[in-house]
Amino acid sequence: MTRIGGTWQNWGRSASVKPIRVERPRTPEGVQRAVTAAVSHGLTVKAVGAGHSFTGIAVAPGVLLELDDLQGLVSADAATGRVTLLAGTRLHRIPGLLAPYGLAMENLGDIDRQSISGAISTGTHGTGAGFGGLATQVVGLTLVTAQGEFLRVDETSNAELLPAAALGLGALGIIVEVTLQCVPAYVMSAVDEPAPLDDVLATLAERVEASDHFEFYWFPHTDVALTKRQTRLPESTRREPLPAVGKWVDETLLSNGVYRVVCAAGQLVPAITPPFSRLAVTLTGDRQYTDLSHRVLTQSRTVRFREMEYALPIENVVPAFRAVQALIAQRGWRIEFPVEVRFAQEDDRWLSTAYGRASGYIAVHRYWRADPTAYFEAVEQIMLEHGGRPHWGKLHTLTAERLRERYPRFDDFTALRDRLDPDRRFANRYLDRVLGS
Repeated sequence: MTRIGGTWQNWGRSASVKPIRVERPRTPEGVQRAVTAAVSHGLTVKAVGAGHSFTGIAVAPGVLLELDDLQGLVSADAATGRVTLLAGTRLHRIPGLLAPYGLAMENLGDIDRQSISGAISTGTHGTGAGFGGLATQVVGLTLVTAQGEFLRVDETSNAELLPAAALGLGALGIIVEVTLQCVPAYVMSAVDEPAPLDDVLATLAERVEASDHFEFYWFPHTDVALTKRQTRLPESTRREPLPAVGKWVDETLLSNGVYRVVCAAGQLVPAITPPFSRLAVTLTGDRQYTDLSHRVLTQSRTVRFREMEYALPIENVVPAFRAVQALIAQRGWRIEFPVEVRFAQEDDRWLSTAYGRASGYIAVHRYWRADPTAYFEAVEQIMLEHGGRPHWGKLHTLTAERLRERYPRFDDFTALRDRLDPDRRFANRYLDRVLGS
């Protein structure tokens, strides 16, 4: 997230706004005062975290609340694993906050720059057939409502609201605290290796089942899948992290530095993209290491991009992937970013992309200076034909009418929104589109 003059823009440079007012509350009570003031002046109000959503979900044309100062640990109980964090706490800070208690988050996505409230509110997820998205780790939260009141939601207070509020799109109120169910700290053994794409697709179900966490990347214009499989181990396991120099060469020099130059050059000379992609799969993605969970699950990504991701019934992943593969070949597109495939356990969060079904995710990306429209719209049609649900924080074109068909509890969520925010103080154009006005 950046703010240039009076204009806020997200990390992917796909959304921006010039708010009427910007406030930086430092406490939950500060958020409460800001919401009350906004409502009294007839303004909408929205919180922004790190700006890592590609959609306009955080755009705040009225009062923008920057939660950069609302970070830190509120409480932690090593015995129960329950941890309460201020809503603006960045994911990359959480491991350090949990370490003194011998705890860790159960799972993480592959980027850790987001705030905890932004990550759960948009449906951020990692991979692993036995693990849900980050919102499934939420056992409680506190909202500031449109009436300027604190609303606690957990197993003893308003428990029936938790499946809605834990993944609420920012539509129900401003989250000020999040309580997570954490697990004992653990180590992960990771194997990153290339494999023939056809073999991976033919044995995908077995590969997903065989690892605690499995995913793969495919660079268009190649016949290789870069697979990543990870096994959870006790914290006492001997760690064998990546050598510092090798990690720098792989992740900083090649995956970010050189890659940024090639992506930029590919906008001028698209023909360089296929040979570079073929070179990339020979230079990266072949390593083994064992390290603390957060160091294995997350990675640094500094090349700016835009992304669309759809969740599919797990049995539809391979045919949908094959259709994307064929589409790129038929159109003759030169696609510089890989296609990413991940997996998640079904869950009970009303607006979760994995609600009620084990899911596989297919994500497509474009360099931020490239126009993604044609590629994303064509891929989106494939995803819809295969029962897809779009990630709330990533680019898509669906409206409330089409989303209602894909979420059994959609009307229950909008009814709760009507009750908590009848005057739409937390609305913006994106929420009007996906939830109705």
